[in-house]
Amino acid sequence: MPRMLDVSEDVRAEIGDAEADRLLVGDSAPGSYDCTSCRTPGDSDQERTSTVLFVGDETAVLAFAHATCIPSQVVQVAEDQLQGAVRSITGSEPQNSEGLMPEQAVLGITSGLVLIEDDLRPALVVEPTGPIARPGTDGSGGDQFLQLLLEQGFVPAPHLNRLPGVLPGWSVLLAMGQLHAVLQPGAGGGSPVAWWQAHQPLQVTEGWRTAANKSQSVLVFAAPAGSIGQQPREDLLRDALDKAAVNGLLVAATMPLAGT
Repeated sequence: MPRMLDVSEDVRAEIGDAEADRLLVGDSAPGSYDCTSCRTPGDSDQERTSTVLFVGDETAVLAFAHATCIPSQVVQVAEDQLQGAVRSITGSEPQNSEGLMPEQAVLGITSGLVLIEDDLRPALVVEPTGPIARPGTDGSGGDQFLQLLLEQGFVPAPHLNRLPGVLPGWSVLLAMGQLHAVLQPGAGGGSPVAWWQAHQPLQVTEGWRTAANKSQSVLVFAAPAGSIGQQPREDLLRDALDKAAVNGLLVAATMPLAGT
């Protein structure tokens, strides 16, 4: 019996007609799978299933999800980041947690629940490992991290009393209950690309995942290097966020869960 797979035109264009046809008749697709969005089991013999293709310059990784969770789509990521994800999946030596090029600043992300407007909200806190220069410059202009994010549509967060606005075109990707990427709009309105991509999928707590599924959104806060630090508890994380906000070092945005 043909499997109930959805293969979008974008995915078909990437994998080719022959492979798409093999998927649709069940020759190269698993009957059962763990949905890359909600983490619960799926069965492509019994329910509509989406093919989600992560594409780098030379590598592609195909995942499966309930069609009610994520539509069939292509998600473009940098090749080195995708290679890191492949190595983590295949069990090869994981990459340096500080990134592929330790001499360059990379983005670190911490997850936690933040109390805002009398509700616990799922949040991600983004902090580079060092100053961020404007692309094409030598860095002499100082740390441009917050300014670059403001130009992308993030808003200043002088306090944590209210929810930031939704940032159009951006989203947070959870796959198999783990954090995989923060996506931004592609150039010219194309497929989303990874603004931040986990070298190894990051675990989030059950409470965080439940809150994210409830609100179908995630709060993303960002601060310059050295403003937040790695806080071992959520109360300490909140204290660090409040301090950064008071000092004018915090920007924020609300992002939907990718594909939901």
